[in-house]
Amino acid sequence: IKLFRWQNIIMKVLCAVKRVVDYAVKPRVAPDGLGVLLKNIKMSMNPFCEIAVEQAVQLKEAGVADEVIAVSVGPKQAQETLRTALAMGADRAIHIQTDMRPDSDLQPLAVAKILAHVAEEEEAGLFVLGKQAIDDDSNQTGQMVAGLLDWPQATFLCDFKIEGEGFVAEREVDGGIQRISGPLPCVITTDLRLNEPRYATLPNIMKAKKKKIATKKLKDLDIDITSRHEVLDVSEPAERSAGIMVEDVDDLMVKLKEAGAL
Repeated sequence: IKLFRWQNIIMKVLCAVKRVVDYAVKPRVAPDGLGVLLKNIKMSMNPFCEIAVEQAVQLKEAGVADEVIAVSVGPKQAQETLRTALAMGADRAIHIQTDMRPDSDLQPLAVAKILAHVAEEEEAGLFVLGKQAIDDDSNQTGQMVAGLLDWPQATFLCDFKIEGEGFVAEREVDGGIQRISGPLPCVITTDLRLNEPRYATLPNIMKAKKKKIATKKLKDLDIDITSRHEVLDVSEPAERSAGIMVEDVDDLMVKLKEAGAL
């Protein structure tokens, strides 16, 4: 029996969060050339996941959702990220613990299978994810979760509302804003202009320490997480070559023709 109903909704909202290298830190390639250095590097919640948490908490504050559950897949340190989600307003958290690198070893399809498994276990009515993680920029997990659950999906959202027995959303596309609607349960992914994530206040950080984090071992779940591709090489982007000075517009046109730009 699903734990969601419409009109005075009682609905569990799942919210996925990922621990990534902080957006303000310049990543460095690891000596083996197969990834980036993660040791002794500042880590934080993926910025798009912050927007997802904020959206889930806003739904609860509006009386639409009854419970917000944060879920993360990753090493033991991912609990720090879950505590941040709890401090932002999530009610409890689920940690699927693994030592696999979430930016390379644990690929989007594997993560999607894990998240879909959690959604079915929790009988959620809505799954909110960031549109992508800034470590791999895959932009695949949310769509795969929807496919595995056979739920409607709405991606790249800049507006989202629960109306009646479904949702109405606006999503950013190349041609502008697309307005769509659909039934619940569904999967949504958040874009930058959906909301402004709140800062976790000190009182809420203290309260978050008392909230429950359920930990499960990935190896104990009967889920196929076989890698579908292999990382062959990771390297720094090529340095830009220095520009040249031109005397005037005519000189500029000559240089552009020589470079094949005209």
